[in-house]
Amino acid sequence: MKVVGGSSSEMITKDILNMPGFEPVDVKIIRYPDTECYVRVREDLSGKEVLVIQNTYPDENLVELLLIQDAVRNAGASRVITAIPYFGYARQDRMFEEWEAVSARVMAKAVGRNTDRVLTVDIHNLKVMDYFDTEAENLTAMKVIGRYLKENGADAILSPDAGSKDRARIAAETAGLDWDFLEKTRLDGETVQIKPKSLDVRGKCVAIVDDIIATGGTIINSANQLKEQGASRIIASCTHGLFTGGAIDKLAQACDFVVSTDTLERPTSEISIASVISEAVE
Repeated sequence: MKVVGGSSSEMITKDILNMPGFEPVDVKIIRYPDTECYVRVREDLSGKEVLVIQNTYPDENLVELLLIQDAVRNAGASRVITAIPYFGYARQDRMFEEWEAVSARVMAKAVGRNTDRVLTVDIHNLKVMDYFDTEAENLTAMKVIGRYLKENGADAILSPDAGSKDRARIAAETAGLDWDFLEKTRLDGETVQIKPKSLDVRGKCVAIVDDIIATGGTIINSANQLKEQGASRIIASCTHGLFTGGAIDKLAQACDFVVSTDTLERPTSEISIASVISEAVE
């Protein structure tokens, strides 16, 4: 299979191209001084199946993805698979206020127009998958995250709330670890207690896992309280490390270790999802 990796996904693309069965496409991708993107495929792709890997975040990466798709089609590709490690705008999946743009739907329609299959990774809301007009599948990084956490000393895996407990379950069952989700209990007008539903964390290295870490506020509050409850070590982990507003530094003050996958290339990107994508297209 031929592979085109966009500028947002160089780490994943490099890892996939080190696997048997994948070959790079000769492609030129540049930015002009005015920041507009230029894409040209420099080989004939007639009859070839092509895997395109590129995020839709931030906005300029969405434009680059659309141009790559068009160039690959123009070069004759018979089938195009578009892997989007981090699908931007997925959190605006419906109208919360009257007459809002449903950005997740807009992006899905745009991305799906010029591809035969779309792969996302731990998309924030699975309802977004219904907006694609082509074959679409959401993959999960939780298995590779679970294995990484076990190798790095985790005794148990927690999700920040009940709504995301399936992520913790998948990661923990893959690694053979205990798992639970965090519950919030209001003790009085100013005090909220955060603790696992049933797991005793005393003396344990606990990993909190989520799909996205943005500001890190929830993780930080949880980590502080888990330490008070006797946890020996806290690992903050996620698929998509947005880390807005200096979140990495703030997390480092509350947690012993911060780790994310390479869907978004960050200093914390220690976990590769290349195998997740390669297995889905083989």
